[in-house]
Amino acid sequence: MRFLKHLFDRNRAWAAQMLEQDPQFFQKLVTQQTPEYLWIGCADSCVSANQIIDLMPGDVFVHRNIASVVVHTDLNCLSVIQYAVEILKVKHIIVCGHYGCGGVEAAMQNQEYGLIDNWLRHLKDIYAKHAVSLNAIEDETRRFDRFCELNVIEQVSNVCHTTIVQGAWRRGQELAVHGWIYGLHDGLLEDLQVTISSADELDSFYRMAISESETS
Repeated sequence: MRFLKHLFDRNRAWAAQMLEQDPQFFQKLVTQQTPEYLWIGCADSCVSANQIIDLMPGDVFVHRNIASVVVHTDLNCLSVIQYAVEILKVKHIIVCGHYGCGGVEAAMQNQEYGLIDNWLRHLKDIYAKHAVSLNAIEDETRRFDRFCELNVIEQVSNVCHTTIVQGAWRRGQELAVHGWIYGLHDGLLEDLQVTISSADELDSFYRMAISESETS
């Protein structure tokens, strides 16, 4: 064990702790994976889904990328959503952004970062869509926070418009999509009040969420 020995040591200590709490812990993980939740979140190392909502391994299915973006051409993300919805039969998809998101902040800058600029283009499009209301916010910190919130709302809409989620609703499958945001400064989650559980709710909930966000 030549490299990163301290991480292997921590792994062994964690495994021993889990077995002490429940001798069947790993057997249960091997035999079944039945999460009720799919978490689509940011790749930021400070935003770990299981820790934030205090759930054990096996309780939440997770997909993470820079800025919690859901793009209809991203086969990685779509494959995760399909597996979660059609195989695992999750009941909730949680799109969770966070205040202070570096990806969101980078998309607000007129600066070149390289390859990642292609990914940030999706965020820049969102900013352009809401430019009037965002630019009307004089306080830079509040404008940044609002953009983080609007990004989550837009990604919730993107999830709901996937053929996977639309198909689940047509089949009568129980499935709700939620938009949350996490505060790095206090460790608390905030519900952005955009929870959609059917195709019929989609347009009205989206408009309501955008309206409330822009007047808050």
